[in-house]
Amino acid sequence: MPLRSTIAAMKPAHYVNGVFAPTEATFPLLSPVDGSQVGVVPEASRDIVDAAVRAARAALDGPWGRTSVEERCAFLRRIADGIEARFDEFVAAEVADTGKPRDLAATVDIPRAIGNFRAYADLAYGRPERAYPTTVPGWSGSGQALNYTVRRPLGVVAIISPWNLPLLLLTWKVAPALAAGNAVVAKPSEETPSTATLLAEVIGEAGLPDGAFNLVHGHGAGAAGEHLTSHAGVDAIAFTGASATGAAIMRNAAEHVTPLSFELGGKNPALVFADADLAEAVEGTVRSSFTHSGQICLCTERVYVQRPVFDEFVRALAERARALTGYGPMISAEHRDKVLSYYRLAVEEGATVQAGGGVPTFGDARDSGFYVEPTVLTGLPQSARTVREEIFGPVCHVAPFDDEDEAIRLANDSPYGLAATVWTTDLSRAHRVAPRVEAGIVWVNCWNLRDLRTPFGGVKASGIGREGGEYSLDFFSEPVNVCVKI
Repeated sequence: MPLRSTIAAMKPAHYVNGVFAPTEATFPLLSPVDGSQVGVVPEASRDIVDAAVRAARAALDGPWGRTSVEERCAFLRRIADGIEARFDEFVAAEVADTGKPRDLAATVDIPRAIGNFRAYADLAYGRPERAYPTTVPGWSGSGQALNYTVRRPLGVVAIISPWNLPLLLLTWKVAPALAAGNAVVAKPSEETPSTATLLAEVIGEAGLPDGAFNLVHGHGAGAAGEHLTSHAGVDAIAFTGASATGAAIMRNAAEHVTPLSFELGGKNPALVFADADLAEAVEGTVRSSFTHSGQICLCTERVYVQRPVFDEFVRALAERARALTGYGPMISAEHRDKVLSYYRLAVEEGATVQAGGGVPTFGDARDSGFYVEPTVLTGLPQSARTVREEIFGPVCHVAPFDDEDEAIRLANDSPYGLAATVWTTDLSRAHRVAPRVEAGIVWVNCWNLRDLRTPFGGVKASGIGREGGEYSLDFFSEPVNVCVKI
């Protein structure tokens, strides 16, 4: 059916059963850059969510449920081509929603979204299954059988994605879910709805059967998100976001024992040893603490530096933080105020502010936006709230350590366990330390260097399960053993 091509950036709409569905209930969409209203977002009612879930179920019972893996992979490649053909539109929408620098959206977010669809098309098409010729002594007849494994989709999958990397993290789940043959109901963050709407356009243009992909917009608690995660017709939930929200979704899902895949919050440590290339460690920490103004789950908020180089490292890091320009805003006034409250709390707890700690002044429209300064803190004990609680802003606290065991103890002294970074030129130390750090991924002398085939996820309060490569395909499908007597 023809698409309504007028739906575009800053005009988000629900997409249910192959049609962009209007709604009367809306709320304002604000620019993080200057605080102005740039659009309105529809709020999905319980009925709209129910219609999306029913459309997904019907797709599984209809043409989408009968597609082969080859056909599904061809759809994924067409979707990737469609995003690529409208690359500039996606970049503009991502920048408008998030306020992030254009070069970040153009070199990371949108290319990675394209890559997600192509990577899972390749992985799903070439994925082998196992077969076991079996002989059971004493069994009647020959006692011989052939056991083999097939995978079937879970069914209707709810996908809830966050505002910090809106298209990247949405497609990170949608691509493997579709590759495995599921039907999807997606809900992006209410703060960043635009690229999800563009993605729905592209998916429709790619010819995906109606109902295989559905999109609903709205808030979480008591609204579209809760309606979706508590819906009896949802067979699995994949979520990226805050740990507290994950806990709420678990409560919603418990009644139906719905399978969950969670990538949650982090309070990620960096360990800088005295033998590290100090200049490299400083630049790496600038990237890991301040990229996208610290609004990435993998960003570093706790930095532990071996005492002989502690003062030199702090001076260099603070100097680089003060010199940063061109950084983006917080996603909202509410989030800006949260980050600033931690800046104030740090001082109350006894921190020394080495750089930042406030709100920048630009002398233009950005002064009405949601900006905070890149901030470096020192002097807090390990028990301080600023050191223990996730802030999700451009801030890190730097503390000294004396030896390897203390560094590991400090790194692991956290309710979170998503990512960590180790800076050392001692190869033996790197291999000793990295496996002892309680995190789902540990980078050595780098940060956020990713291979999409590798497992990604956290431990403790940072998540449940793993995403990436075969791990995502495993979650979004159910293995079935077939035993045929020979």
